[in-house]
Parts: sequence; structure tokens; C-alpha cells
Amino acid sequence: MKTIMLLGSGELGKEVTISAKRLGTKIIAVDRYENAPAMQVADEFEVIDMLNGRELSEIVYKHKPDLIVPEIEAIRTEKLIELEKEGFVVIPTAKAAYLTMNRDAIREYAAKELGVLTAKYAYAETREQLRKACDEIGFPCVVKPVMSSSGKGQSYPQSAADVDHSWDYAIAGMRGDKTKVIVEEFIPFELEITLLTVRQWNGPTLFVDPIGHRQERGDYQESWMPAEVSSEQLKQAQEMAKKVTDALGGAGIFGVEFFITKDKVYFSELSPRPHDTGMVTLISQDLSEFDLHVRAILGLPIPTINYRGASASAVILADRESPTVYYHGLDKALALKNTEVRIFGKPTTRKYRRMGVALATAGNTSDARKLATQAAELVNIQYGN
Repeated sequence: MKTIMLLGSGELGKEVTISAKRLGTKIIAVDRYENAPAMQVADEFEVIDMLNGRELSEIVYKHKPDLIVPEIEAIRTEKLIELEKEGFVVIPTAKAAYLTMNRDAIREYAAKELGVLTAKYAYAETREQLRKACDEIGFPCVVKPVMSSSGKGQSYPQSAADVDHSWDYAIAGMRGDKTKVIVEEFIPFELEITLLTVRQWNGPTLFVDPIGHRQERGDYQESWMPAEVSSEQLKQAQEMAKKVTDALGGAGIFGVEFFITKDKVYFSELSPRPHDTGMVTLISQDLSEFDLHVRAILGLPIPTINYRGASASAVILADRESPTVYYHGLDKALALKNTEVRIFGKPTTRKYRRMGVALATAGNTSDARKLATQAAELVNIQYGN
């Protein structure tokens, strides 16, 4: 039996755990708070500050996992590099974890070393530097922390008057201990997609059908598949995704994001793990992104992916902070044909926190999106005191 140590135990980690347990693995779920979603289904758990290199090393030495699987950004990735040199296997690699946990590092790597097309960008470590960077990039632009998760801290200043707010918002939403933001040229895209890219230890790189998604406050609100992308644009995206993931190495699923314009495909970001927009794969196909991730990292074959047709996901969000949470309306949501609901099991809420997701299939993506949104709206979150 292989032992997997999961660094980050949110909703994505929970689904990874479920998929891995079905294949006979042992899971050690790690996070900064107790009773995180993946801990509820794991064999064992640890509560540590994953930005503390000493604490991170101690639990690795304690459990001696076969695979260390980072599932969030806020990890002392330099320590992962050290652990990998000692013989521990980091998924996909410690280098990939280090580069992608920091937007500045992966952007520099993709744009300058690999020559992948990206939006123009600049960095700032102070409020004054941000003002200068925004002026150089031009308005409107995109401002976000170099380290954050699920779009936290991302804003779109329209003019110089908005820059101070963008700085404050980015700092409030940052993870880790790196006070640095990235400023990006705003790309007037027609569609934003996630291309789930599966690297295997001993097999070809595979691609899941493209996933379209919509964001608010920099965080995903709904996703659908297949996204309407021309065959030529999809080919360009696949070539870029393979180029970047081959350079990062290792095995597992990568969530590679692209901006699709009328005549260009821009590399946006990359996550070396299952992607939140990929929750739609829980209903769209026989092997979800989590199943694919686990098979890839365990070196198990992936002979084919069978799709079920047009599918969509829509998030269920909290609207306030509460130490306890209850759910009503599940019966109404599940009474809709071709729908499913996943409640993540997060013990507390905060405003805009993602607490669950509704899933749907239909004859076309437009109807699937409407159905998923309808189901999500029927789930009513009740708060305790």
C-alpha cells in the first residue's frame, strides 16, 4: 500500500483522497486547521503551519510518505526541494511546486525561458511601485498577489484612482509571507479556458476536453465543457501546455489556463494539481480530474476518457462569516433531472467562501449552465451563532 501525504486538505484534496482511497492508498491529510474537508475521509491527519519549514520536515520524517502531493499554494516550497534531494517524491516535482506557487516565478519561466505567449506584466513590492507599474502597463489592467489561491486579492483597476484600493485588496488576499503583486495587461478575451493536462510517468501526455469558466472577484463561479474553441486554437493551447508541463516534469494533472481571443491564445496561469474549474469533471466523464490525477501519480494506466456530453458546474457560496453551517434545499436541487450536488464539509464560513458545487448535464452547454446555476441557487446555507 502506497502512502500519500496531501499538503492542503480543502475540497480538491477531499476528492483526491476519495479517488486515491478507491485504489487502495493510505492518505495523510495536512492543513493549517482541524477538520478540513480531506481530513474527514483520510486515514490520518496533521495540523501544521505549512509555511514553517521545520514543521513540514517533521511530519514528512514522521510518516515517510511514498508521495508528497501539494494541493495548495501556501507551502514552504524551498523545503520541498530539500526533501526531494533527500529522496522523497514530490508531485509533480519540487521544482514545479516552487515555480507555480509563485506567479512571478512561473510567469518568468513560461515567458522568458520557454517563449510562451503571455500578457505584458510587471511586479510591485510597494504601493508606489504598483502605481508606476500600472502606468507602464496601462489601464485597465489586472492586479493580484504573486501568491494566493482561488483568485483571492485579484482586482481590475480602471484608472490611477483605483490603484490604492487594488494594493490594499491584493495584500489582504495574499497567502504566504511574500509582499509582492503582479500587474498584467488586460487581455480582451472572448473566452477563458482551463486545459487539464495529464503527464504520466510512462505514457503520453493526455488532454481533457477544454473547460470554459466565468470568474467574479478573481474566483471561479461556474465552469462548463466542452468550451467552444476552434481546432486551431485548441492545438495551440495543447502545444503550449505540453511545452510548459514537459519543462516542469513529473506526473499528475496540471490545470493550465489560457485567454482565447479572436486570433490569439495567451498562457495565463498554471496549477500543478487538480483545478477548481475542473470540478465539472465530476459529472462530465467517467474519470474525473481527481481520478486522472491519482492514476497518473500512481503510474496506473489511463486507456481512455469517456465523456457524457455537455456539462456544467456552479458554486454554492457563503455570504457571511459563521462558526457553524447548515444546508437546506438539497431535496429541491436534487429533484432537478441530471443534477448532482457536492457539499464540501468546510466547518466554518466566511463571505464568498466556496461551500459546495452543483453539477449538471444537458443537451448543450447553455442548458447545462442554466441547470447547474438553478440547482446551486436552490441550496440555502443556514448559519449558526
